[in-house]
Order: sequence, then C-alpha cells, then structure tokens
Amino acid sequence: MPSSPLQPVISAIGEVLLGKEHQVRLALACLLARGHLLIEDLPGMGKTTLAEALARSFGLGFKRVSFTSDLLPADLTGLNVFDPAAASFRFQPGPLFSQVLLADEINRASPRTQSALLEAMAAGRVSVDGTSHPLPRPFLVIATQNGLDQGGTSALPESQLDRFLMRLSLGYPPRQAERALLLGEGLRPDGLSRAFGPEDLLALQDRADRQHCSPALLDYVLDLLERSRRQPTQAHPLSPRAGLALVAAARAWSLLEGRDHVIPDDVQAVLAAVCEHRMDGGQRVGSDGELSQRLQEGVDGLR
Repeated sequence: MPSSPLQPVISAIGEVLLGKEHQVRLALACLLARGHLLIEDLPGMGKTTLAEALARSFGLGFKRVSFTSDLLPADLTGLNVFDPAAASFRFQPGPLFSQVLLADEINRASPRTQSALLEAMAAGRVSVDGTSHPLPRPFLVIATQNGLDQGGTSALPESQLDRFLMRLSLGYPPRQAERALLLGEGLRPDGLSRAFGPEDLLALQDRADRQHCSPALLDYVLDLLERSRRQPTQAHPLSPRAGLALVAAARAWSLLEGRDHVIPDDVQAVLAAVCEHRMDGGQRVGSDGELSQRLQEGVDGLR
C-alpha cells in the first residue's frame, strides 16, 4: 500500500489525541480540501486539542475565541479605530485574522455573531465599514458545538452549516488509549514539533485539487446526490455545493491514502462527515452514519 505524504502529521497528532486516527485523518482531509470543520461532542473529548495540534503540525497561526452570548461581530472581525497621531481611522484586525480559528462553543453566541463568520468562511475575507480585508492563507475555521438540548444554545442556520465541509464527533477513546491518558503518556499540543510549514500545506492543497476523478467516479457521486433527493421528507436533499464538497473531500482522502486518483472507497470514507449535517440540518450532535448508510445502500441498489 502506498504511504501517505501526511504520515508524519498523522503520527504526531496521534501522540496527542490517542486512539483517534480515523478522526485525525478526516480533519486533515478537511484541511487539505480547504474546508472548515465542525466538531460536535461532549466537553472534555479533545476537540480543542485536535484544533491546536493541527495548527502546530503545520506551523499555522492559531487563535481561540469562546463564543458567548455577549460576543459581538466586531469582536471577531475587528473594527476601525481612530489614530490621533495620523488623524485618521485605521483597521484593527480581530481574531478572525489567523490561519486557524477555533470557534469554541459556536452555538452559544447569538445568530448575528454566528453569521459574522459566513463571509470569512465562504470568501476568505471580511468587510468592515464597506472595506474588504483579505484573510491569511491558508485559513481554517474549526468550530465546536454543544448539544442543542443544553441551555443557552442557538442552532446554526442551514446556510452556515453548509459552509462547514465536514462535521465529526470524536467520541470516547478506546480503553487502552484512555489508560495511556490516565498514565500521562499523551503529549500536550504545545509539545508538538512542526512537521510541515504553511507553504507546504498550500502545496498539498493544490496537489489535492489535482487528484484524478474518473467519469465513472463522478457518476457514482451523482448517484449519491440523486438518491438523497429521493429520501423521506425528514432528510434534506444534498445540494450541488454538497456534491462539490464530497468530491473535494474524496480527493483529499485519496491523497492521504497515497494515491493519485479517487476511488469509491474514498467517497465512502468521507461520506458521513460531509453529508450528515447537511441532511439532518444539524439537529443531532455527532454523526452516527445512519443517513449516509441509507444513502449508500440506495445507490448500491441502483447498480
């Protein structure tokens, strides 16, 4: 089996987030596909650890913002402040101007503040007082979300959910991995050494874009999209943007697997992470793969 060009990063993060190689690979695929990541889970499961470990592995600038009910859009984007020396206003960037932004407990902020992320996530820029400011490259938002049954939460609108390429849940670690954690054998994120640089990541993202997709593979993705549009009414159909996200994520996964082309196994590997939050409207915390499994079974039945 060909080796993954990202194996040094996978191994390094695996020393911090024990027993979670599949979730680490999904997060890396999301990064390679230039997407944003939504992590849903209980507190204390390693969400922040994963975000910081990803940033440190590539030498990326990292900032964390706790999304509280009193957080304002300007607290994220920045604002124009008056400079007495120059007798003019100058732009003071907010924490959005980092290469990796951890939006912690995003659904505790007001919908107005949540929507401040939309332009940044979609276009890689923010507009303040009519002036557009480009964000750093690469740029990744990793958002964590609490269960909607917890007090003080506001559900993300579907338009913003759709801006997250993937949603994943870390879940409880295997028993042996948790034993190692209790023994203090896991590294802290700040103990990670840089495996690649930001320029290397940009090159890997370009390489992922060039992964070959055969006409038959694209037909397979189209079958999945069409099948989603025949699902029962409680499941939202997948949009063309979801199809683009699925292909981009499958390309990234194939690169992680050390191949130069995409196969159906790559699509299946990322299917739940890419499609579940779009199909269930973000109503469930943690994807259990039920909807995507039904989708897959339906397509298999067409063949």
